[in-house]
Amino acid sequence: MNELPSACVIGAGSSGIAAAKALHERGIQFDCFEKSDRVGGNWVFGNRNGMSSAYRSLHINTSRERMEYSDFPMPSSYPDFPHHTHIATYFDAYVDHFGFRDRIAFETGVEHAERGADGVWTIRLDTGETRRYDALLVANGHHWNPRWPEPSFPGQFEGQQMHAHFYVENSGFQDKNVLVVGIGNSAMDIAVEASFVARKTFISSRRGAYILPKYLFGRPLDQIGVNGLTPVLPFRFRRTILQTLYRIGVGRVQDYGLPEPDHKIGEAHPTISADFLNRIAHGEMTWKPNVAGLEGEQVRFEDGSAEPVDVIVWCTGYKVSFPFFDAEFISAPDNDLPLYRRVFKPGLDNLAFIALLQPLGATMPLAEAQGRWFAAYLRGEYHLPPQAEMEADMHRERAKMFKRYVASKRHTMQVDFDNYLYELRKELKAGAARARTAGFTLPVPPRARTAQTAAVAAA
Repeated sequence: MNELPSACVIGAGSSGIAAAKALHERGIQFDCFEKSDRVGGNWVFGNRNGMSSAYRSLHINTSRERMEYSDFPMPSSYPDFPHHTHIATYFDAYVDHFGFRDRIAFETGVEHAERGADGVWTIRLDTGETRRYDALLVANGHHWNPRWPEPSFPGQFEGQQMHAHFYVENSGFQDKNVLVVGIGNSAMDIAVEASFVARKTFISSRRGAYILPKYLFGRPLDQIGVNGLTPVLPFRFRRTILQTLYRIGVGRVQDYGLPEPDHKIGEAHPTISADFLNRIAHGEMTWKPNVAGLEGEQVRFEDGSAEPVDVIVWCTGYKVSFPFFDAEFISAPDNDLPLYRRVFKPGLDNLAFIALLQPLGATMPLAEAQGRWFAAYLRGEYHLPPQAEMEADMHRERAKMFKRYVASKRHTMQVDFDNYLYELRKELKAGAARARTAGFTLPVPPRARTAQTAAVAAA
């Protein structure tokens, strides 16, 4: 194969570098553009591009063995749940170990990406330069564009308000009444930290949640019961096991002063905290129902109660957005962008989204698998099924997801970690068979160089 298509990767966070490494090791020419001055994206505390949501004390909430890339283990000296500094160092080491740092253009953002009638991507950089590529991989992340309450709550608040994205440390909460709104992982962490210095800490949510511990029976929870059978066991069977373990190891959340969840365990993205239940059981935090209105220096809740509040931290999630695409071309209203196996958009054969999913586990191994999948595709070693089959598969998967999960903007791209990898391995085999039948032709022909030459000649 004399010539392969070229590729552009947007973002050098944990997903972008996994995709870049896959292209690099398969001999595909690519450029990766990163707005910041280093790799790691969301895991770089104080990242210069302002897009990181990491706070000073942040530790991962999936164990290192479930987060690491398959061919580059995290150091055994790392704790089971490493600090963000460990993770950022690990990503730097990954890039250097596999030798593709020179393909990353730092402090260079993509302002606009447009697909021409010939399929070639025109990429306009914030440096003013324009380049052309045969394929585009989008790895810009989905935890950087804060989503404030929609719609906003009635009334006015006279205290301080912030989104969790801008939280750094708890020193600003000293001797204040702090209200944390939300019951996801960031809300848990921030509420716990606030409770050590605040006068009072309240946490408000629309519904109850199962708070999962990081450890159970002396082992990281996400490693219990993980084996080769996990993907083929029916979800209902696995949920029954998890419910039993939760009742034995944790008990009922109602006994800690929290409302009974209105869903079964596994029907919402997991909320994980090693400390939250202890702090609320000790009376250091108080749960409140959803906010009803803002009343100057106090907040009223849906049960009719009101509390004086100095600071509100909105842990209300993030918007999935692609500022480099025209909205009418690709957007994700209500955080929903249907994709084939969370990577391909039918009809756009040279575009891939990397780690645009929310797993029950870490995204890094899934991004790694997606990058390898797309690299095999660009080399002609894998062919996609017909568009009608992709759309039917998407419809089945989405119907299954929406049936299982609580209706929320938080649950638009959920996958099960082990099941996703298992199904992707099966699809790779099927796609390899399609490629053999097609004679290993390139699904994405190398056209960008010709287009570039023509553009120069026309100028």
